[in-house]
Amino acid sequence: MSTEIWRSFTFDAAHYLPKVPADHKCSRMHGHTYTVTIRLRGEIDPVAGWVRDFGDLREAFRPLETQLDHHLLNEIPGLDNPTSEHLAKWLWDHLIGELPELISVTVSETAHSGAEYSGD
Repeated sequence: MSTEIWRSFTFDAAHYLPKVPADHKCSRMHGHTYTVTIRLRGEIDPVAGWVRDFGDLREAFRPLETQLDHHLLNEIPGLDNPTSEHLAKWLWDHLIGELPELISVTVSETAHSGAEYSGD
């Protein structure tokens, strides 16, 4: 029985978007409380009763959170243009090795906007 599980995390960071017009509000440095949702799909282990321990998701995200939280995203290698779309892919690239059941990473800048990357 294939089942999806997810866990969400938050971190605070600043960024600016260097590729938008100079008069665009996102061209100036600003910050967000980002929400990241990591979603896995797999079979339920008949002994443990779960797809994956939620603690495993926490451990996989922790070093990334350390890199991102209260930092300027533009200064992190690979995030020179830190849109939500690029951040979701960057997170995917850093999580897929440890979480092979990964099916998507969602990054929300606000409660009303975000991006999802699914490795396609």
